[in-house]
Amino acid sequence: MGKRLFLAVVIPALLLGGCTREREVDSVSGATARRGPPAPVLLERFMPGAMADGMVKIAVLVNLEEGDNSRQFIEGCVAEGRSMGFTVDSFVSGADEKRCRELAAGIAQADYDGLIFSHGGIDFSYDILQPAAQKGMSIVTFEALPYRDGRSVNGLIATFQDDYRLARLSLETLLSSTRGSDGRPARIIRVGCEPGITFLDRRMWEFDRLVNEGAIQEAALVRLGNLENPRSAAWEALAAVLLRFPPGSVDAVWVPWDEFAAGCAEALASAGRRDIMLFSIGISNDDMRLMQRHAQIWIANTAVDPKLAGTVNMRLLAARLAGETLSDTFSFDPQLIRTTDLNHAINMANIAALVPDWGDGRGLFDHYQWMDDVKAAEGKYFRIPPPGAVKPPGTLKAAPP
Repeated sequence: MGKRLFLAVVIPALLLGGCTREREVDSVSGATARRGPPAPVLLERFMPGAMADGMVKIAVLVNLEEGDNSRQFIEGCVAEGRSMGFTVDSFVSGADEKRCRELAAGIAQADYDGLIFSHGGIDFSYDILQPAAQKGMSIVTFEALPYRDGRSVNGLIATFQDDYRLARLSLETLLSSTRGSDGRPARIIRVGCEPGITFLDRRMWEFDRLVNEGAIQEAALVRLGNLENPRSAAWEALAAVLLRFPPGSVDAVWVPWDEFAAGCAEALASAGRRDIMLFSIGISNDDMRLMQRHAQIWIANTAVDPKLAGTVNMRLLAARLAGETLSDTFSFDPQLIRTTDLNHAINMANIAALVPDWGDGRGLFDHYQWMDDVKAAEGKYFRIPPPGAVKPPGTLKAAPP
């Protein structure tokens, strides 16, 4: 099936199925519509297979709720892909695995050249991505490692936040803020959930290592079972545990996921426990507002720039489509955000003004000059939207075939 026929037939069916997606740039970002071909000569030279029918078409599937991180990740993917002349469609599952399976199945049946998928468990990711790989799609994942019977999906590139380094930076910041001159271990309440969530398991490993080394004494483990409403679950569970610890008996609460941290901050504030500091991993606009509201409690956060992750995932996929030899894995370095560095004008779009390395992609693929050449040629036909211009995905009309 040609891609123009695909747009006329398959996309309307996906839209009727309730997909959340982005379409033409002029309807998404307000950018000037393309009036000529998208740097066809260069794209055909570097990725002739994908350009066999005249266009490079990429799907981005995010298995998260719609929010700051999913929007930023999609914006990175979409802006980078479209700057090279690709057609990029994005889909958000709402963290609903059934819906994610349906979306992945629709993508696998469609005529995409490549797929970027974010956030999924090992078996789940393998199940939903294997059909797309069998059809010959190039696949890059973020925070998902499809794996079964000793094998991953053929040709897959997996990218990750460096969870060990995220946890290490967070815990080192915690220790530098809590350890006194008496040399005793820091007394920490840890908030987590049942094992099996890969990125949380990796972060917990760093905590356990410091416990074994005697740097940390685990005062209590708050294990959350309800992940459907993590903020409320964390608030209620931590509030109950705090009753066991009089003032001065605990130094800090460590939260390896910001989905839990917001509820923990509210629990500490409601209990008037400003003697206990909070350190966490992950950042969003809501987190930054709460960090400033509870500045005496919520001291610091470590995180990876989700927009940069999206940009790099798209560049990896472009390199794969061009036949470049690439590593099977790629990880992103963490950054530290201290509450004292924030102000009310800072958000996910401009946080780089306060965190110097945030969004810094220098050194990533600098040796692939052809990508910059493609962008320069594409720029003659298409005005790239400024940062922050790409809107969240929505159900929009497909362009005429």
